[in-house]
Amino acid sequence: MEPAWAELEASLGHEFARPELLVCALTHRSLAKQFGHEHKEAAAAGDNERLEFLGDAVLNLVVAEVLFGSHPEWQEGELTRVRARLVSRQHLARVAAAMELGKYLRLSPGEDRSGLRRKSTVLSNAMEAVMGAMFLDGGLEPVRAFVRRQVMGEAAEQLAQELRSGAALGNYKSALQERLQASRAGMPVYRLRRQSGPDHSKRFLVEVLVKKDADEPGKPLARGTGRSKKDAEQDAARRALSQLAAGPSGPAATELLLPAVQNGEPPTP
Repeated sequence: MEPAWAELEASLGHEFARPELLVCALTHRSLAKQFGHEHKEAAAAGDNERLEFLGDAVLNLVVAEVLFGSHPEWQEGELTRVRARLVSRQHLARVAAAMELGKYLRLSPGEDRSGLRRKSTVLSNAMEAVMGAMFLDGGLEPVRAFVRRQVMGEAAEQLAQELRSGAALGNYKSALQERLQASRAGMPVYRLRRQSGPDHSKRFLVEVLVKKDADEPGKPLARGTGRSKKDAEQDAARRALSQLAAGPSGPAATELLLPAVQNGEPPTP
């Protein structure tokens, strides 16, 4: 086991008895293919795609189990909707990025130079592969602990609150519009404030305002960021809902100006 990977094991909360499983989970097919030109046996056993398949199934099982036990009042449709969000590639990529999983990936030099270790699809696939490796190494218990802490955690509670609010899961724009209309405050309008970064890794900063009529400039509510304009709008709407729920003096009031703009660039989450 490489010394740096001890930090990853600490983040996972699991020390591998069979470290070769973790090595395999972190090996992208580009590197296995390169090895294959000289070492066919290493290539045959080396990449993480089979572990990704297993990890996906284990993740779905564990999330379903936890949701089933913690929300006896939910019906099948509610359980399915929340699980889908928690096991989505977008959410897993965020979990992987927060753990800095990308720096541990084993890629071919060419793919490494292309920025592959930062791509959300690669990160989410590797996250599933790592959970597959954890299952083979230690059974369901270490996966349960990791999923509860890192994959679910605050995200599960936020989704539960959103579900209780009656809004469609993940559609913060619709929820904000419904809330503003119900209070007759006006309509939300989204304005692109800034975009930055290369074409393959754009970042967008969007502001949401409330307008009662076309002649008014609109009252700013919040700002949001994302890798697309649509994602940034959803993030701005989410922050605005948090701001409205907390009130002008509540703990979420600081989100009015978040995320802050540093050096003229939207921050990287």
